[in-house]
Amino acid sequence: MLFNNRIAAELNLRVQQVESVLNLFSEGATIPFIARYRKELTGSLDEVQIGDIKNRLDKLEEIEKRRESIIKSIEEQGKLTDELRKSIQAAQELNVLEDLYLPYKRSRQTRASKARAKGLEPLALWLQMQQNGSVEAQAKKFLTDDVKTIAEAILGAQDIIAEFVSESIDARTMIRYQFERFATVTSKVARGKDDDGAKYKDYFDFSEPLHKCPSHRILAIFRAEEESILRVSVSPPDDDVLPKLEQQFVQQSNEAAQKVREAVQDSYKRLLAPSIETEYRNIAKDRADTEAIRVFAENLRQLLLAAPLGQKRILALDPGYRTGCKTVVLDAQGDIVANTTIYLHQEQNAIAILGDLIRKFQVEAIAIGNGTASRETEALARLVIKNTPLSGKGEAIFMVSEAGASIYSASEVAREEFPDYDITVRGSISIGRRLMDPLAELVKIDPKSIGVGQYQHDVDQKKLKNNLDFVVESAVNSVGVDINTASKHLLTYISGLGEKLAQNIVQYRAENGAFTTKQQLKKVPRMGEKAFEQCAGFLRVRDGKNPLDNTAVHPERYALVETIAKEAGCKIDDLIKNEPLRQALNLQKYVTKDVGLPTLTDIVKELAKPGLDPRGHAKSFSFDETIRTIDDVRIGMIVTGIVTNIAAFGAFVDIGIKENGLVHVSQITNRYITDPSTVLKLHQHVEVRVLDVDRERKRIQLSMKDL
Repeated sequence: MLFNNRIAAELNLRVQQVESVLNLFSEGATIPFIARYRKELTGSLDEVQIGDIKNRLDKLEEIEKRRESIIKSIEEQGKLTDELRKSIQAAQELNVLEDLYLPYKRSRQTRASKARAKGLEPLALWLQMQQNGSVEAQAKKFLTDDVKTIAEAILGAQDIIAEFVSESIDARTMIRYQFERFATVTSKVARGKDDDGAKYKDYFDFSEPLHKCPSHRILAIFRAEEESILRVSVSPPDDDVLPKLEQQFVQQSNEAAQKVREAVQDSYKRLLAPSIETEYRNIAKDRADTEAIRVFAENLRQLLLAAPLGQKRILALDPGYRTGCKTVVLDAQGDIVANTTIYLHQEQNAIAILGDLIRKFQVEAIAIGNGTASRETEALARLVIKNTPLSGKGEAIFMVSEAGASIYSASEVAREEFPDYDITVRGSISIGRRLMDPLAELVKIDPKSIGVGQYQHDVDQKKLKNNLDFVVESAVNSVGVDINTASKHLLTYISGLGEKLAQNIVQYRAENGAFTTKQQLKKVPRMGEKAFEQCAGFLRVRDGKNPLDNTAVHPERYALVETIAKEAGCKIDDLIKNEPLRQALNLQKYVTKDVGLPTLTDIVKELAKPGLDPRGHAKSFSFDETIRTIDDVRIGMIVTGIVTNIAAFGAFVDIGIKENGLVHVSQITNRYITDPSTVLKLHQHVEVRVLDVDRERKRIQLSMKDL
């Protein structure tokens, strides 16, 4: 209950909402299921809010485990007082807990512990009292075989004071405040690294307030430091911090107070500043990771939800010069029916081969990978279809992102799917299938390899994986999956399934034929009631016995829909086909304790679009024919392009050459924005103006303003 209250307050939710979500988690419910089918219990919380509840619970449980560990450790030392226990129990944040534990952490020898062992703690206490009198005379009393000089005695006592200062909660709190408000991240090029680190040139002599430094800069600077290109520091000005720290510990102006002042200065420079700097570096890195992962996740979501072309007969080409263009033909189910290799320098022969394939297999669309030689391959394809029209209607040639295709081609998944074909053929198959259904194909690839983020190798890998897996799961469940055509890899991401059940579904389908109802899922080995409850709403049975099986209406509500149809004097099919019938329904009449208006509204929406893919339909695109290389790009040109990646600082746009151009966030729109993704989407077709061309560094600056 304590967690419920705190999570609710932090996330600005009602306690009842948090309690309901946590109860559903404890019952084995998944985030997609809770968000879609338990709206009455949660107050219609969405997936992000439900995910935030889970993440915050995990963090609070981590703090609770650390609290228990700290209490046990101090108790074993025999130093746990009632007052200390109360302080530890009251601590709400991990850093406060660690501050309380700091004096009891004795994992290694310190200068202070060595001084204590020499009997110098009483001298340190005398200095801290800051009484009048000779420091040397007092220190002389502590000379022993281990402490041979007065200077050694005073330094040892100051080491004890310095450690005391560094463990002071008040001191650490004040310095954290200074770091939070006034810390600056500063970077300088390391000696002799000017040439090695040319790509980091912007940071060779750089300084910016830490709280203003955006995530991409933090990650770039820390990466350059890791590569020994830059020397980096994160700290507030010493002149601002030291006087405030001295005020906490120096109360007099005598000789003893001066020794305390020196100890305070040493404590800050040797102990406190490095410790808090490390803490704030980690905080900055964590914030930068969070932002970078957010951008990566949003890009991935857009890529996964890219519009599919659908079940068409596809000619897919993986462009290449020296080794040729690997070419395959896929049938409407995505199965390979032919493969060959054509060569761009043998134009007439290539045109003849492609024409024959188009005629023989009645090809409806052409998919071309967007890598090296893609423009030349596209030009060749356009020559072919002038003489040999495609069978399909509408748009014909599509440029398809190759990102991650090579990873898939060499993967165990690809070997399992196409054991009789080599890597190059698998790559072409993947390109063709990506056009048919991007989501179904991309789930086979590690999200990190899809290439729609920045600094993905620099961020926290566990956090990245968890976030990207969440995005894939969310995307798959939001679209829904045809249970009779989905691969094992796609089914794995369906709520409640996982790898083993997904494999069992595919195996059952192979042995027993296509599913005709969702209820048949219960015959799949290891498909229990809970797993069925979690997955059934996200699966589709097209042309099945029950029309509701081709919708996102959950089977637990089929009886309700039947009742609604009966009372409306029609069949379920009539409700689906007849919009006036649906509009005439009085949904309030069917509200009960378990079923509210949110669920009833969702049901009616689903009846209006059974089997409809929410992603829309793929569109083809043509680049400017006059631009082939960066040498063809001129300042002031207005050209068309495709958004290939979105970062915090702007968007990268493919204008048909090897080098992508950058539209800085300030050049995306005439109004002020801070997040490019509020205006642009991945794979969006855009018109851009060329602002600058740096041929030496292979950089192109673009603008979308006033277009």
